[in-house]
Amino acid sequence: MDENAGRIQHYRDFYRPAGTPAPEDKPLWLVWGNCQAEALRRVLDAVPDRPFRTARIPPVHELESSDLGHLDDLLAHTAVLLSQPVRPGYRDLPLGTADIASRLPACADVVRWPVIRYSGLYPFQVIVRDPAAPSVDPPGVPYHDLRTVAAARATRSTSGCWDVEVAPDQLRAAASASIDELARRERRDCDVGVSDVLAGHGVDAAHAINHPGNPVFYDLVRRILGHLDVDQAISPITGPLLGSVFAPLERRVLDALALDGPVRRDWLFHGATLTADEVHHIQMVWYERNPEYVELTIARHGSTMRLLGLISGPNT
Repeated sequence: MDENAGRIQHYRDFYRPAGTPAPEDKPLWLVWGNCQAEALRRVLDAVPDRPFRTARIPPVHELESSDLGHLDDLLAHTAVLLSQPVRPGYRDLPLGTADIASRLPACADVVRWPVIRYSGLYPFQVIVRDPAAPSVDPPGVPYHDLRTVAAARATRSTSGCWDVEVAPDQLRAAASASIDELARRERRDCDVGVSDVLAGHGVDAAHAINHPGNPVFYDLVRRILGHLDVDQAISPITGPLLGSVFAPLERRVLDALALDGPVRRDWLFHGATLTADEVHHIQMVWYERNPEYVELTIARHGSTMRLLGLISGPNT
């Protein structure tokens, strides 16, 4: 089976031929967003005796103009759109939340839920996008480490010491700031949120800053069901819903947040193990060739870097 045929089979709910009857005679709840959307859909799909059906579809960042017809076929049968906030005209296509909501049947409901990012367990980890090249990630893992960025900004040797001392109160402040930022975005953009449950889930809150743990999705689904007045229990999923990335988890972070859990010294990325030093080295070399990402990171995450003592200046 070639790659395209495999994709069509995997997303057969999305690519089914026009006019094909729906697989179940239940209202369609369409889940829209990034990789978190499929995780959310899987929890919804496992609800016993659910009074709705779901459809497995590609994440929004993978869709092309040739997919719009398939999308409109699904939207025409959608009773509830469960969408992360996606900006209008995303990737120069009508894929934003408002764009697709405008193409729903008049009686359809829209429920907005957050893009979940929580850095409390991983205070140095960030995601940075260049608006001119939004698909570009650094090598090794698709995350930037603020300690590496600080070392690159100071033009240190790629083999030099790069870790930093951070006080427990700084780590706690960074965790609180991460939750506060998510709460702010939830108030601004969403109908349901989960920022208030993250700290309570401890080490199970996230595997990486954008890969929430299963309990977070369970809480989110319960809130979505409650928002839509659906009185159904959920069933736990076997294995991690988002299991492709596990970031290093440091003892000092666990101690600062008073959490129990195992330390992870290495990255686990799509089945490969990478040490933090390996990732640091290859990204230092990459920053030498792509210095604009150092400045982009500071522009976007300078307040966190100041909070953690990586750069000086007022933290306004």
